[in-house]
Amino acid sequence: MDMRVGRLRRAGREGLTRAMRQARHSTWRLLDTLAEAQWQVPYRVTLNPPLWEVGHVAWFQERWCLRRQEGSNRLAPPLLPDADRWFDSARVAHPSRWHLDLPPRPAVRAYAEAVLEASLDRLAALPDTDAALYWHRLALFHEQFHLEAFAYTCQALGYAQPGPEWAPPSALRLAADRRLAGGPLLLGSLPDHGFVFDNEKWAHPVRVEPFEVSLQPVTNAEFLQFVEDGGYRNAAWWHPDAPARQAPEPRGAPAHWRRVGERWQMRWFDRWIPLEPYAPVVQIDAFEAEAWCAWAGRRLPTEPEWEYAALHCPDFEWGDSVWEWTASAFEPYPGFAADPYRDYSEPWFGSHRVVRGGSFGTPAGLADAKLRNFYRPERGDVFVGFRSCAKP
Repeated sequence: MDMRVGRLRRAGREGLTRAMRQARHSTWRLLDTLAEAQWQVPYRVTLNPPLWEVGHVAWFQERWCLRRQEGSNRLAPPLLPDADRWFDSARVAHPSRWHLDLPPRPAVRAYAEAVLEASLDRLAALPDTDAALYWHRLALFHEQFHLEAFAYTCQALGYAQPGPEWAPPSALRLAADRRLAGGPLLLGSLPDHGFVFDNEKWAHPVRVEPFEVSLQPVTNAEFLQFVEDGGYRNAAWWHPDAPARQAPEPRGAPAHWRRVGERWQMRWFDRWIPLEPYAPVVQIDAFEAEAWCAWAGRRLPTEPEWEYAALHCPDFEWGDSVWEWTASAFEPYPGFAADPYRDYSEPWFGSHRVVRGGSFGTPAGLADAKLRNFYRPERGDVFVGFRSCAKP
């Protein structure tokens, strides 16, 4: 499958309608697996309470698809009174989301469904142009990202796997490095790319020097060699801020791995399963990725190298196994200007690290060679792994 341009970025009204309905179906399908007590999640800085999060998804869709008034900075009132007070992530501080007087789940679900139907009615009347469909595409991608966040919340808390689509990544074929000639690259998106996130604006010329990159992400077997060589206990490989080195007794393996006798297992949602040697290592923070690279005499690819390989190397496998850490800080491209949804990128520049590609849980139509995802480097709870490059 050619994922250099995600097909949903250019989806017309009919395709967008199907995708929005499918995203909402997938959201409810996942959330309906939660037991009553599992809606009350403990406070963590990396998570959100599920009821707040699904209300936020609906609020976001309504905010951008329905409530905007052309030529005015004023918003039409929400369908659910107090929705702004409850679900606007820019106004509602993260810790306070555990203490809001939220309406009961049936009311939030009814609100979400009413917003979806009204949004689709609005969509049906729009012209089939990129400019007209921008807000519905934005709301779709926002929900798809949150769907993955719902899944890694279940994984982080040891809830049951919420469906077959969240099975662990499959084994990869064995693949060697590929030396790429490098050359000029237009890093970022052009206006004719369909939907464009603001952090991809705009394409600008960079030069990529020749480099040698792995055709696939690092596997469990490769990472296990580092573990069994005592890599987690050797400070020489590690950045001093690495979470794995912060505890009084540094751990000896990824947080979700354990050794039982002579065999290794990984926790996948609520089960311990055998470690699949040739599957990509997943739920690894950027410090762990860099420590492995230091031990192996390798390095992470830069963001331009990753994009160059995705565009120019047909054997470069990406987009359906794990998100991939790069060596690049998440920074604006030259001439950056925030889109109307200012909180998508601007607040996170400088503090986050660029990840590229997509995971097994990322909708195929969203995966795109230009897509810049981003996490704080200490995030090891998401479906992210890494690939490596040979050092010069």
